[in-house]
Amino acid sequence: MGGAPAAVTIDRRAVWAAARDVLAVRLDAAGDVLMTTPALRALKEASPGRRLTLLTSTAGAQAARLVPEIDDVVVYDAPWVKASPARRGPEVDLAAIEDVRRTGFDAAVIFTVFSQDPMPAAMFCYLAGIPLRLAHTHDKGYRLLTDPVADPEPESFLRHEVRRQLDLVATIGCRTDDEDLSVRVGAGAAARVADLLADVRIGEADRPWAVLHPGASAPSRRYPAERFAEVARRLIDDHGWDVVLAGSEADRHEVETIRRGAGDRIRSLSGKLDLEGLAALLASAPLLIANNSAPAHLAAAVGTPVVDLYALTNLQHTPWRVPHRVLFRDVPCRNCASSVCPEGHHACLRLVEPNAVVEAAVELAQAGDVASPSDRRYAPRLPVEGAVAEDAAFRRSTTELARDGSHAARP
Repeated sequence: MGGAPAAVTIDRRAVWAAARDVLAVRLDAAGDVLMTTPALRALKEASPGRRLTLLTSTAGAQAARLVPEIDDVVVYDAPWVKASPARRGPEVDLAAIEDVRRTGFDAAVIFTVFSQDPMPAAMFCYLAGIPLRLAHTHDKGYRLLTDPVADPEPESFLRHEVRRQLDLVATIGCRTDDEDLSVRVGAGAAARVADLLADVRIGEADRPWAVLHPGASAPSRRYPAERFAEVARRLIDDHGWDVVLAGSEADRHEVETIRRGAGDRIRSLSGKLDLEGLAALLASAPLLIANNSAPAHLAAAVGTPVVDLYALTNLQHTPWRVPHRVLFRDVPCRNCASSVCPEGHHACLRLVEPNAVVEAAVELAQAGDVASPSDRRYAPRLPVEGAVAEDAAFRRSTTELARDGSHAARP
């Protein structure tokens, strides 16, 4: 008569669909936030009227404030993230947890790369009283995660970072038909950049031109400035291009080295643009030449083709859904995930010849992959002709991807 009680099945997708106030956690830098925007869009579209707040770092907040899917930004430089400032005690962290607790979020989605442990962020959200907590994990998570998703990376395969985050939110029924990166460029920023380009006489003649950005947050991801200078000089002298140099205060040494080496005809807007201004510049430009860094992802967000000088520190961050050429030299120490080259040779970038970079830029232009700015997308976005499909490549092993001849700069 009594028997065992019937099992209770809970529809997790329905539970998540009811969450109206969602905290997305992405504690990395600007480029990581940009690569998360398709997943953020999926979260937003899955439940009409949903409010989405991003908990992110100081650097990530610069990008987050340009993303139309994000309703609010909470800045938190977490102590378990490498770039966070030193502190003497937990007061800042306890205050951040309390601020989030008072907001009363219904759910939290924790976005990480496969090499990051989501548990510190899960503990933060647990202590903040957020009832639903989703993340990829290599651990069980126990009570810290209500919805743990077993992480298959890197043991089974590698995915592009964008696909990884889309797959995470798909487990709770959140999908989008628009998987492009997202950024909003205001009319004011576009007008300021138009004036700056006029000042340096870009666009006056019918000449091809490109933006060259030498910056990256990690030294291991910076192509040598002297080689960037040779790239710029060859494009200017041998191919009749105009080259506009961009960079922040942190890139001052590289910018000055390139200006000295490239000659008087290079144009510089270095130090004159914030992140929105850089987005506006890239939206106007036919092409970007850059390291594997936030500008490359910002270019992808506005639909600008990219020649990507790609250090083999992380293999899953190539430009997403825009025409691109990824240049590197294969090395045994690929996928090191190090900010400073652990071997000291920096060979994966240093051995890429400037001529290979020039050829890649000219090839992109001649292939017709460089669309006019008027055909580009801001928000909403339009499909990009000639976009490179990444998923199959990123489901190969790390070694196979690094040795993919279609992306490599040949000796």
